[in-house]
Amino acid sequence: MARGVASVAVQPIVRAIDIRKRFGSFEALRGITLDVISGEVLCVIGPSGSGKSTFLRCINQLETVTDGALWVDGELVGYRRAGNKLHALSENEIARQRLKTGMVFQRFNLFPHLTALANVAEGPLRVLRRPRAEVISEARTLLERVGLGHKADAFPVELSGGQQQRVAIARALAMHPRLMLFDEPTSALDPELVGEVLAVMKSLATSGMTMIVVTHEIAFAREVSSRVAFMDQGQIIESGVPQELLSRPQQARTREFLAAVLG
Repeated sequence: MARGVASVAVQPIVRAIDIRKRFGSFEALRGITLDVISGEVLCVIGPSGSGKSTFLRCINQLETVTDGALWVDGELVGYRRAGNKLHALSENEIARQRLKTGMVFQRFNLFPHLTALANVAEGPLRVLRRPRAEVISEARTLLERVGLGHKADAFPVELSGGQQQRVAIARALAMHPRLMLFDEPTSALDPELVGEVLAVMKSLATSGMTMIVVTHEIAFAREVSSRVAFMDQGQIIESGVPQELLSRPQQARTREFLAAVLG
């Protein structure tokens, strides 16, 4: 290293070390070790039941890790360290940590009695207690960002599935998360509506948002991701840049999966 040039370590937004999750005798996650750095788009692919969604839910503390350690934005998830001991966080502390992540689910989970605008504004108003005028202005901007400025006053029942999912993305962004998690966001959509949601996600990726996307959309993973991880039976079988992993996978199980989904 040249004299006077300092090495700068990039702290990952997500650091998972030997993450295990059991449901009774079933081990859904079997030792996940993974870093995700700021601005990275990680697409996680794999067969149904491989643990992909469970891993996302552990990051967002919708599930509690059985073993291992997980950090989000430099904070140990679910615990605080006091000396050599770990103490479980309170529900309020977990809620505070969860604010760092925005999550978009397979189902849209919008409040049916609220308009699109009110759905986007609800979190900043109720949870962050920000000034109403500021929140409403920003919510309108976010709806414009996802192509739904003209649907601000529509209720969820008046929106297509793709439009509801775009509102759900705007709602997550309204909380200013450091990390966006997408759990198969297009799997519940009719095929003709998938493109409009993926277009919004591509725009987010281009803007530099850190994203972990569980998806079956291999073309999206190839085009948008910084890295692809293939999971099977609760483990990461291999990961790499999309051009390599999706075209020349090293592991037989990855090759078998891609051959099945790509025909």
